Amino acid sequence: MTNSRKTTIAVLFGGRSVEHDVSIVTAQQLMRAMPDSYHVLPVYISREGKWYTGDALRTLENFKDERITSRPDVQPVLLSPDVRHHGFIVNPLASGWFKKPQVQRVDVLFPAVHGTHGEDGTLQGLFELADIPYVGFATLGSALTNDKIMTKQVLRQAGIRVVDDVHFSRAEWQRDADSTMARIKDMLPYPVFVKPATLGSSIGVGRADNDQLLRASIEVALGFDRRVLVESAVTQSVEINCSVIGYGQELQASVLEQPLSWSDFLAFEDKYLRGSKGMQSQARVIPAPLAPELSAHIQEIAKRAFQAVDGRGITRVDFLVRPEQGEVFLNELNTLPGSLAFYLWEASGVPAGELIDRLVRYAREAYAEKRASVYDYKNALLSVATTSGTKGAKGSKTRA
Repeated sequence: MTNSRKTTIAVLFGGRSVEHDVSIVTAQQLMRAMPDSYHVLPVYISREGKWYTGDALRTLENFKDERITSRPDVQPVLLSPDVRHHGFIVNPLASGWFKKPQVQRVDVLFPAVHGTHGEDGTLQGLFELADIPYVGFATLGSALTNDKIMTKQVLRQAGIRVVDDVHFSRAEWQRDADSTMARIKDMLPYPVFVKPATLGSSIGVGRADNDQLLRASIEVALGFDRRVLVESAVTQSVEINCSVIGYGQELQASVLEQPLSWSDFLAFEDKYLRGSKGMQSQARVIPAPLAPELSAHIQEIAKRAFQAVDGRGITRVDFLVRPEQGEVFLNELNTLPGSLAFYLWEASGVPAGELIDRLVRYAREAYAEKRASVYDYKNALLSVATTSGTKGAKGSKTRA
């Protein structure tokens, strides 16, 4: 008799982030695309940071009611960092004979939390403590790619061309805004783009063509983040996107797309409010109308960038390209869940169900590799400390 138990995948979404609503939409799309071979456990994180589960969370319409977490079929949960649980504690504060906390074990965690507390490595750190396989970048890669300033520094070290920039902190701006303005104008010509260092979905991003707009855009961006990035606008360029999936040496780049927008850059409204399917609803050309050699070059850069930031699972790499000159600038990497570009992989011959299967496999392979490392290292330190005292142990090391 074979074991036919379905693999339980917990899809986490929502969160304490300005991209909370985007995350809800992403999770609904993801859960609808899940193959029947998986048992899906929805886990919603409220705007206040409270965690819940329940079947009602699988229906987008239900989120129109702000009291959704008060429904009787929605229960509070906590992801336990205790490795014995390997999952969630349901009704963690319940007490009495008829209401007791229960453990819901899961096989794989699938984060769909955009932005802060989701893509920035904090959630991934909790997953590591819980010792459960999870889809997407690990803690380091997530934290790195969530920070546009740090990402640029790593990519430059890897020999990948990025856009010229100036970055500074809120404290620097408040201390001497005029000096910061002078530094920007000395290094970058107009027009420029102003971006919060760690946000996505184009929130807080502005274009500036003069001093007045630059100051205003910086003030807006600093309202969302303590650090700001000002970048040169790559004029007469087109945006080209490429998704990369894989783990270790197994990497695959998707076909390229050219998004089309009525504005100078893809604003939040372009990405999410032009239809009901998020990024999938925006106008685009697939495959991008580029020469085969240039397309292959961009795909190769995308894979190199994936490796440079210690990527695993999936990311979407966004480029600014001047086709006639053959110039390619890597703009940013969008990790899970911002990178779940089902449409790009369908155009590459990988349907959504197969893509999810591969991402789950990569998560398990990464987990198996983690388990191969030694974490319990026993030595004689405690015996020495209890015999000679901690000062004696330290002193002996100093005198050696």
